[in-house]
Amino acid sequence: MSVPKAARSRAAALRAELERHNRLYYVEDSPEISDAEYDRLFRELSELEERHPGLRTPDSPTQRVGGAPLAGLEPVRHELPMLSIRTETDTEDTGAASFDARLLRELGADAAPIEYAAELKFDGVAISLLYEDGVLARAATRGDGEVGENVTQSVRTIRDVPLRLKGKAPARLEVRGEIYMNHKDFERLNQRQQAAGAKVFVNPRNAAAGAVRQLDPKLTAQRPLRFFVYGIGVSAGWKLPATQSAVLDALEKFGLPVNDERAVVKGPQGLAEYHRRIGALRERLPFDIDGVVYKVNSIELQSRLGFVAREPRWAVAHKFAAQEEVTRVLGIDVQVGRTGTLTPVARLQPVFVGGVTVTNATLHNEDELRRKDVWIGDSVVVRRAGDVIPEVVGVREQGARLPGERFEMPLRCPVCDSPVVRVPGEAATRCTGGLYCKAQRKQTLLHFAGRRAMDIEGLGERLVDQLVELDLVKNPADLYRLDIATLSGLERMGEKSAQNLFDSIGKSKRTGLARFVFALGIPGVGEEVAKILARHFGSLGKLLDADWAALAAAKEAIRKDNARRKKRDERPLAVPLEGIGPELMESIGKFVHEPHNRAVIARLTDRQDGVVFHNEKTVQRAASAKTFVLTGTLTGMSRDEARAALEAKGHKVSGSVSKSTDFVVAGEDPGSKAEKARDLGVPVIGEKEFLELLQNL
Repeated sequence: MSVPKAARSRAAALRAELERHNRLYYVEDSPEISDAEYDRLFRELSELEERHPGLRTPDSPTQRVGGAPLAGLEPVRHELPMLSIRTETDTEDTGAASFDARLLRELGADAAPIEYAAELKFDGVAISLLYEDGVLARAATRGDGEVGENVTQSVRTIRDVPLRLKGKAPARLEVRGEIYMNHKDFERLNQRQQAAGAKVFVNPRNAAAGAVRQLDPKLTAQRPLRFFVYGIGVSAGWKLPATQSAVLDALEKFGLPVNDERAVVKGPQGLAEYHRRIGALRERLPFDIDGVVYKVNSIELQSRLGFVAREPRWAVAHKFAAQEEVTRVLGIDVQVGRTGTLTPVARLQPVFVGGVTVTNATLHNEDELRRKDVWIGDSVVVRRAGDVIPEVVGVREQGARLPGERFEMPLRCPVCDSPVVRVPGEAATRCTGGLYCKAQRKQTLLHFAGRRAMDIEGLGERLVDQLVELDLVKNPADLYRLDIATLSGLERMGEKSAQNLFDSIGKSKRTGLARFVFALGIPGVGEEVAKILARHFGSLGKLLDADWAALAAAKEAIRKDNARRKKRDERPLAVPLEGIGPELMESIGKFVHEPHNRAVIARLTDRQDGVVFHNEKTVQRAASAKTFVLTGTLTGMSRDEARAALEAKGHKVSGSVSKSTDFVVAGEDPGSKAEKARDLGVPVIGEKEFLELLQNL
């Protein structure tokens, strides 16, 4: 049915008016109308859309109330990874100076003073918003940086996230920012929760994170979430401004909320002054921050500097000093970790520090405890910064220090009664019980099931405790032998919950090789090392059969050869497993050749009922990897998109041209890099040739 012209016109006017008032209220904090008047306009639009469903558009304010609950959150692969940023924790002067000095070494002293965009480091939840033809098409969490979760329905309910961009928006624009909660809104939320007898949230960040990942967007709509944008990802149909500060100005003109406490400064002195100013302002801000972020302002210089270890060289997060409070030690317990390490933990008189109430704080190990000379009954300084585990900094005032109040490391494991040993040359004391020790088994299973490992949703601490205490699961492979009847017999597990967990365990069988390697819990192997191993070996079989001594010797030989090649100005050879040192290689070798570990891995990958790797592939030889330099403006994709496409295929993108460069990709206005390439005899190709080459790489 056609919609009358008058109704269409009135609906468009109401949509524009309601979004204007949303911005005035949530972004500019200067409302013009009362809540009752806003509700009247909202009801009028809702009734119009009810009478004429053809008027209901994705960017309508009525779509902010939330749709039907979701069965689960779908994975979203970021076209351009959401990278982490290196963190500095030094004072404002030394932290700023060390960052600036690093960049000057990369760019050359003639680049001084470097101009920086200085911004707040919000303590919230990182989010990616994709706009197509100006309309919000998708929202995704950061996840592990490469794969996040689709949270579009939830994010639509956030009032200061524009559903449609203002002005002439790009054909495709991904913006990145932070979802957070104001202090006052958080306090009101907790008052409502308390009055309803519901869960009270620890801090605004946790409340925001839980709200964004709600399966029922109507529940998200009840949380007072807000949003700031701080950068972009992929873009098409938009000529990127020349500086980071200009990018933020442009995003603000599109109607996206950008924080005002940003500045353009020069050199280390400008950075330090900004750090001091924001530090003094921090307590008066209406939301939480845990530091500031410095970014090289020039987009061209950002491109030259590039990335290292999946972090941009051109940006750094400079955190504020950790918050500290004084409290009393009520006792000292011992926790047993996943690798069997015994950690002394102080039980504290509850104290509010760093945004949470702290009741336990780590003492790290026996040596640290002795150095700080902490006894039961002492008054101690406790420190917590961001998500870091609270720690005891030192003793403020000694207690009575009676006999029995001095801590002694136990000679046997407090969980399984196995002997403990002090590792020679290390501060660690470890339980020798292995998976026989239930504490180690529990931690191993929780790590294996974690979101960034096998991602078994619903397998939390309480369930793992039961599975281990009842001896139903002795190692991760046993998880895949559980049936619905066994699961439904556990405490607080109904038939539906058991079915959901069973399905989640089954779903986890299809995973990536890097996730599986990380999930195994090999000492020293985090997510990034697991990705390096997966890329290098390409299959689990090749990883398990690797001769680690030979690999270490080959790496050392190539390094020596490259040192000679550098002197002769020759192209260096690619170093295998770059970023993995000899000690870690030895640790990996020991783990994968230990008979018990081999048996568990064999059961996990059993052909009939085991894990299947959806991205296991033949290894691309390091010798076939090419080095590219991107210069000028590409019309079909941004330089960041081109970089991501090349790196996804195992190739390298450099910021400067040398004899080791294989291709220079020249867009419009390529500049001096193309000329230098021709002088060195390096092939220079246009965008059309590049796209053809990209398909065949």
